[in-house]
Amino acid sequence: MCQQWWRDAVVYQVYPRSFADSDGDGMGDLPGITARLPYLKGLGVDAVWLSPFYTSPQHDAGYDVADYCDVDPRFGSLADADELIARAHGLGLKVIVDLVPNHSSSEHPLFQAALAAPAGSRERDMYVFRDGRGEHGELPPNNWHSIFHGAGWTRVTEPDGTPGQWYLHIFDTTQPDWNWENPAVHELFASILRFWLDRGADGFRVDVAHGMVKPEGLPDATVDAAGLIDVPEGEVPVYFDNDGVIDVYREWRPILDEYEGDRMLVLEAWIPEQRLPLYIGHDKAHQSFNFGFLQARWGVETMRAAIEKPLAIAEAVDSPTTWVLSNHDVIRHASRYGFAPDHVFGEGLARDEVPDAALGLQRARAATLLMLALPGSAYLYQGEELGLPEVADLPDELREDPSHKRAGVPGRDGCRVPLPWVHDAPAYGFSPTGASWLPQPPAFGELAADLQDGVEGSTLEMYRSALRLRHELDLGVYGDGVRFVEDVPAGVLALEHAGVLVVVNTTDAEVSLAEVADPADAVPLVASAAGASDVIPAEATLWLRRP
Repeated sequence: MCQQWWRDAVVYQVYPRSFADSDGDGMGDLPGITARLPYLKGLGVDAVWLSPFYTSPQHDAGYDVADYCDVDPRFGSLADADELIARAHGLGLKVIVDLVPNHSSSEHPLFQAALAAPAGSRERDMYVFRDGRGEHGELPPNNWHSIFHGAGWTRVTEPDGTPGQWYLHIFDTTQPDWNWENPAVHELFASILRFWLDRGADGFRVDVAHGMVKPEGLPDATVDAAGLIDVPEGEVPVYFDNDGVIDVYREWRPILDEYEGDRMLVLEAWIPEQRLPLYIGHDKAHQSFNFGFLQARWGVETMRAAIEKPLAIAEAVDSPTTWVLSNHDVIRHASRYGFAPDHVFGEGLARDEVPDAALGLQRARAATLLMLALPGSAYLYQGEELGLPEVADLPDELREDPSHKRAGVPGRDGCRVPLPWVHDAPAYGFSPTGASWLPQPPAFGELAADLQDGVEGSTLEMYRSALRLRHELDLGVYGDGVRFVEDVPAGVLALEHAGVLVVVNTTDAEVSLAEVADPADAVPLVASAAGASDVIPAEATLWLRRP
């Protein structure tokens, strides 16, 4: 790879509680991850991104942090974190840790101190506290809603037992928002960055990276005729994407630059595309997730647009785009693609939404090969290399997503079910005791890593082949850019990059290779589906090398 490793890296997201359980309590942990690092090295990735493993009451799967500089006992200890980082580095893998700067847990000592202190105190000023509206302060300070449904404010009981101020929580009530107008909050997070950089972290994935700084005066959001908050398509709520957030990254960048090894920031910023360049640059963040590719429906027009726009932005800001198809917050793409392109998804997959599993996996493999051929960095979500589907049939009493608890929607637990490693072992090899914090469906056993290992045509081996070729052919490097091939049959997307012709057949019928390229002038490298050498199978992607 090039000197700035993050420019073309393949990063594998580990969701710690669901990756590998070493002690048999049914919850994944850091020693479990460390033991499986050789698997990730063999897969062919360059870096590991760890979702939060910090001390937390786990009301939002660790994104409610009670101590940013320690490890939750469920996952291990700081010594285990040090061992994981050292082992990863020994294997040549970088380590990215999650940073959650928009909010903390309500159990964070600083929030507990704020609750115990009076209004107007320096303790309260660490968070967003406000007096309520109405004659007796009985109404919230404004009309903001929580991302997890319901009001965005909760009223506290003051130390003397009387109803008091309100605190802001854009997410769960147990996730109070930090007050980024307070310099002490800036100092706190600078120290957190240094803590993990000193321990060897190679970068940070910034959660809710467009949050933090709220608009001056905390104005009401616009509402529609029904009185509901109105967010026009392509825009974000008023409490997101305020310019002050960008200044935070200007503060953080020099800190990362002090350290050797190209330490980096990748942002989870759900913002309008035209705003993205403001967050990225030599004095700000290194890169931000490209969610347009993840959201693109199956089809030539949508997929091409989801490639062209990010590439144009990347060129404008001199920062490579990122490509991603699944993560811990969205329905797994092996299931998303099993529906018609116009299917309307809610928050998670409902039990009565049954995808065509075979079609979904077929398209997911094809989309993955397209993604891995593109210049920039690619982010994989644990288990996608096994072709894991979303799990819709989970008992409601076991679901932990705050959205499910607050609004009854399916939520995100369906993409967080523990991984299957061994088909005939307890919990499919996830845990030595057979314990699992969420139940694994029988279909997971059929997709277990040991059943796919070394099996030609398996999803696991397709990923390994594609990642090996991606590195050998420098497909992640921008080079001369991407050129789309225009004279191709309807339903076919074809592009050339780094001497490789990538052909995606989005139709339900095979297409003759001769209609896209001269078979004598194109050597097949890897395909997402088996087929004759002179055709591109239905719903499939093929890589061809120009001699």
